[in-house]
Amino acid sequence: MSDSAKVLLVDDRETNLRVLEAALAPLGVPVVCADNGDDALKIALRGGIGVILLDVRMPGISGLEVADYLLRLDQTRDIPIVLVTGIGTSALAQTAIDLGVADLLVKPVDPWVLRVKVSYLLNAGHRGADGRAADAPDARVPRRTP
Repeated sequence: MSDSAKVLLVDDRETNLRVLEAALAPLGVPVVCADNGDDALKIALRGGIGVILLDVRMPGISGLEVADYLLRLDQTRDIPIVLVTGIGTSALAQTAIDLGVADLLVKPVDPWVLRVKVSYLLNAGHRGADGRAADAPDARVPRRTP
């Protein structure tokens, strides 16, 4: 995992932020929290964010609007965004796909699943163009052609 990359948690409910933070604690990654879309945008634009866990429904700027904006900017488009929602629908899943987010999780989120996804997404930045980890044996050894 990137030593300096932080996980940005965005939810308008303090309880949800604390649950996500506690679930990620075993990973030992730095976490920063925002309780609204405006603050999430400001934090993401400052840099140093490796993954964003973003609540879909929030007052003011929604999670979908935040994701759409961040995925359009050069400086933030490569940050994986995981949308977190209380109600998963096929329409929301299609919207998430259309936006280009990394994943969509339905609350309550299984802590183990959350840790696996966040670990994977943080490590994805260290992967080659073929998606394999840079230290994987096949990534270091060129393939022979007949």
